[in-house]
Amino acid sequence: MVTLSASLVNGAMVAQDKPDGRKDAETKAAVATPQGDSATDGSVTVGGQAIAYRAVAGVLTVGSTDAQDAMLGLDGKYLPDSGIDLPGKPEDQPATARMFYTAYFKKGAQAASRPITFLYNGGPGSATMYLHMGAFGPKRIVTPDGQHQAAAPYPLVENQYSLLDVSDLVFIDAPGAGFSRVMGKDAGKAFFGTDEDAHAFDRFIRRFLTKYSRWNSPKYIFGESYGTTRSAVLSRMLQGVDLNGVVLLSQILSFDNSADGPEGNPGTDQPYFLSLPSMAATAWYHHRVPNQTAQLEPFLREVEQFSLGEYASALLQGADLSADRKKAIADKLQGYTGVPAAYWMKANLRVSGGDYSKELQSEEGLTTGRLDTRYQGPDMDRLSKEAEYDPFTNSITAAYVTAINQYAREELKYGENMTYKPSARQPGWHWNLAHVPPGGQGWESSVNVMTDLAVAMKRNPKIKVMLMGGYFDLGTLYFGATYEMKHLPMPQSLQSNISYHWFQTGHMVYVNESALKELHEQTAAFIRENSGVK
Repeated sequence: MVTLSASLVNGAMVAQDKPDGRKDAETKAAVATPQGDSATDGSVTVGGQAIAYRAVAGVLTVGSTDAQDAMLGLDGKYLPDSGIDLPGKPEDQPATARMFYTAYFKKGAQAASRPITFLYNGGPGSATMYLHMGAFGPKRIVTPDGQHQAAAPYPLVENQYSLLDVSDLVFIDAPGAGFSRVMGKDAGKAFFGTDEDAHAFDRFIRRFLTKYSRWNSPKYIFGESYGTTRSAVLSRMLQGVDLNGVVLLSQILSFDNSADGPEGNPGTDQPYFLSLPSMAATAWYHHRVPNQTAQLEPFLREVEQFSLGEYASALLQGADLSADRKKAIADKLQGYTGVPAAYWMKANLRVSGGDYSKELQSEEGLTTGRLDTRYQGPDMDRLSKEAEYDPFTNSITAAYVTAINQYAREELKYGENMTYKPSARQPGWHWNLAHVPPGGQGWESSVNVMTDLAVAMKRNPKIKVMLMGGYFDLGTLYFGATYEMKHLPMPQSLQSNISYHWFQTGHMVYVNESALKELHEQTAAFIRENSGVK
């Protein structure tokens, strides 16, 4: 669900070193007794159509390198002719990941023409319980929109917005999350990283296509939050697969554009002018805009123009900006964001997402949400500079954790004596931010996968990309996502392959039922249009 926080972007989230220099997460092996696949049957009604389906909950084991992966059979065991002599202790064996998935297949459909969509959340290291239980699975958890969820019991209902009307679905838990497990020597190092993670998903998808004979089906990937970062890399890695489409929900491709902790990267002003429209949307929602318009979008078009014009120009002048001009910009920023001009002046016209979440409703002792700024909660520390927590995340997480645990065991018949991990993060957890861009010209110090997506679109000029997100999201900025797409290093003609849809919600668009309905309609139409489904 969430994207990289400022502490991770700036490299502060590091594992604890052992005396021999190794990391805890690299030496611990999660060795669990494998559970066989579980197949169950069900039915869901979407658009008045009853859809009978077969659900399969299971795991596919992938290697940490292509060479090792090629020696693994679909059962996760090394092939007889692999020549690998395994050490006696599991923790000394080559690293592997047992990746858990839940697949839904429409009964009676022809596999050759039936689309298949692979879905995953972000984190990094998050399980895919949010898209599964909140958006497109046959059952969904109902949470109140814009307010804190009450305690259990939580309503789990038939999902009339499931994508099973147009596509078979595969929800994948990242290595180490959900029921997925990593094991073997240096397992954390082998799978917890930008490129390492994408390679694991690449190998998983290829194995899945082989196991279920779906190589000739129309194929889509759907990533949310950090899942969009993964999708950009994955779309480039999946050579020979030729995806029909890529759906990006709450996108971030370049972490230099993040509103989380940009002060740690001085000289880079993009996060400030790209986050301003989301701050303005938040002020509009909380009625902090003078002479507020009845409609949000005309107001945002005005703010977007100011962001790329006067505001960006002022920031780029740096120390050469005159005092009078600085004051004039601060006054305009107050009108757009509801935060006093004096605060903007003190911040040198540069306010991070965390600063804004803390300041907007500070007089009331309230912290504004990060991933969904419609939410609010009591300040933890009235004197702190930045928000100490995200009221939105605290509002909905328990419901989703409960839903997937109950649903997996009672309806999927999977997970007995196993722990479902909402995240792969643990004490000593470390994520390798290094990314080798296409061409292998060095390692990037900050994650930027824009080139990966551009290369995928140039290699496969028929691929279509759909970008969606919420206006009330300071974690993955809608204006930043648009900016990234408009700056992909590829021919102008390929821009027509990209479509955009924005919602008056936050990061997890689907917590609002009317937005979920539209999310389904847009995604279903995208799949139909690009795979010939009627």
